[in-house]
Amino acid sequence: MNRLNGKVAIITGGAQGIGFAAARTFCEEGAKVVLADFNEEEGIKSAYALSEDGHSCSFFQTNVADRDSVDQLVQFTVDTYGAVDVLVNNAGITRDAMLKKMTPEQFQQVIDVNLTGVFHCTQAVLPTMEARGYGKIISTSSVSGVYGNIGQTNYAASKAGIVGMTKTWAKELGRKGINVNAVVPGFTETSMTENVPGHVIDQMKGQVPMGRLGNPQDIANAYLFLASDEASYVNGHALHVDGGIMM
Repeated sequence: MNRLNGKVAIITGGAQGIGFAAARTFCEEGAKVVLADFNEEEGIKSAYALSEDGHSCSFFQTNVADRDSVDQLVQFTVDTYGAVDVLVNNAGITRDAMLKKMTPEQFQQVIDVNLTGVFHCTQAVLPTMEARGYGKIISTSSVSGVYGNIGQTNYAASKAGIVGMTKTWAKELGRKGINVNAVVPGFTETSMTENVPGHVIDQMKGQVPMGRLGNPQDIANAYLFLASDEASYVNGHALHVDGGIMM
């Protein structure tokens, strides 16, 4: 039996990379998926590809930093599929710069998407989850939020904040049948690493006990576990998927 049979999932940042890998995985496990992404062209293309494979998948253009946009996303999902069972807060951006050179705009842009966006989406799905006494909320942190990373004041702050919010919400919502967890990826092959020089990639691999970078499917598999009933007693946990870099 498929692990997400009949469940309805919203995946933010679902058009590409980790988000799309998660969308495909969820669909293959029986979920109905709404891809939420700011990139309309890629979002439509990705949803079409999954629909062509026989899956129930829709796209809704969303700016997670804008609450009205998020509310429209949730309403669309409920109108289309009847509920929201799973929310994957996967959307994220980087605007890297050393502290001395980082502009207030660069700092705020990352906080608005990576942290405030998670708040918007989670708060917006609560009414439908609370009404049914069931929900899975999964948010994406990063090892950068645990040990910091040069040039990523904004990104590290946002990802550390996600863990704090996750633990707080797990305490608030656990009795309501809602599990709240986070996934903490390590160095992962995504569009964010495409332009990183080869020698830097080699250095990154050298820090990982498993000797390689993660791939989007590695992270998608963690999302799947936390979204499934196999993780029904997992709450307030930050699951590291990092090849052992944080031990």
